[in-house]
Amino acid sequence: MDWANYLFGFKGRVNRARFWLATLIIVCWMMFLALLVVSFGLGGKGRSFGFNIDDIFRAFDPDSYKSLTLAGLPALLVKASGTVLFVWVYVAVSIKRLHDRDKSGWWMITYFAIPGLMSQFSDRLPDDSYWVMAAGAIVFVLYIWGFIELAFLRGTSYPNRYGPNPLGKTHVSRGGGRGGGSRSTQGWDQQSELDIVPHKAGPPAV
Repeated sequence: MDWANYLFGFKGRVNRARFWLATLIIVCWMMFLALLVVSFGLGGKGRSFGFNIDDIFRAFDPDSYKSLTLAGLPALLVKASGTVLFVWVYVAVSIKRLHDRDKSGWWMITYFAIPGLMSQFSDRLPDDSYWVMAAGAIVFVLYIWGFIELAFLRGTSYPNRYGPNPLGKTHVSRGGGRGGGSRSTQGWDQQSELDIVPHKAGPPAV
């Protein structure tokens, strides 16, 4: 497996198993980096250190920078670097998972960016509970919808516009579906496309 493209590239397709594997890798990296920070005391005495999805969208909030101190700068740099790495890997793998579903990677704006920004700035909404509840419901629905799409739904079993089936199998599908028609029960055999069968001359069959 091409690990560089798998974790950092945006082209191609990955199946559900590889999406879950990438999620596990990110969690392990988070735990390892947090342990290093705590071990070296970069997080400050008596302070906990960890990574959170809210850290991503907190970077777009000017109020987040008001409480910064020089003592907390090393931990902030580690957190910023780690967060960039983790987000890059998550977005790259998620986009390839969307490709497996025959969807554009731009759907990550709906599944990830919009609910994250709404959650970060929800406290700026009017005190009217209706707006707060509506924003919370939208964030919840988008997150759940995206999670189901990425983690549980099966990809197309045939080669789509983003590449061949990562499982290497296709099935017969007549009518219906995107593109319609029938799909081969085998993946694309490159060698068979290159083989040239010579013409054999002979008397016509009686």
